[in-house]
Amino acid sequence: MRVAPSLISADFARLGEELENIRALGLDAVHLDVMDGAFVPNMTFGQVLIRSLRRSSALCFDIHLMIEKPGRYIDDFVAAGSDIITIHIEATDDPVSDLRRIREAGVLAGVSVKPKTPVSALEPYLDDLDLILIMTVEPGFGGQGAIPECIKKIAEAKALIGSRNIIIEADGGATVSNAAQFRDAGCDMLVAGTAFFKAADRAEAYSALKAE
Repeated sequence: MRVAPSLISADFARLGEELENIRALGLDAVHLDVMDGAFVPNMTFGQVLIRSLRRSSALCFDIHLMIEKPGRYIDDFVAAGSDIITIHIEATDDPVSDLRRIREAGVLAGVSVKPKTPVSALEPYLDDLDLILIMTVEPGFGGQGAIPECIKKIAEAKALIGSRNIIIEADGGATVSNAAQFRDAGCDMLVAGTAFFKAADRAEAYSALKAE
């Protein structure tokens, strides 16, 4: 199981160093939560910061757009250097168009579902996406505890995709204690914020989060 540290929990005064630390520990991806204060009750950063970080890092940039009408900004986030762009099914009126635009730009296209949205809502779009992101907390803030019922949705997503080559990602409440639950449910990529960045020993935390 891959681990993608969520930059929302990093030291924003030392972001360049934080990315280098991630790389040095052997991780290959970082999760970047873009929040607009409308779709979720919080604001973080946008494409300008991502573009700046891209110049100093070759990590996979896993961009999670928690914004309303994400189609307005897809081109901007592609240009900023995104490797994966995930939109919320609840935030777009035309998911097929948005996903195809992402893919046509050579970027992996993902769709996320909030805790109360059933995984079955994604069935019409399976042929147009590369990643499904299961939110295991209500999106907007780090440091929340995982909702057990949402971890079960990982297995539902795994069953839904069948033989398709789609990554199953989970975001919210991951800890060194429950990482194995995510893995056993079928998670391919685990987002971890507080559990990684606030750990006394990040190398040890990374090893535990991989749940190998």
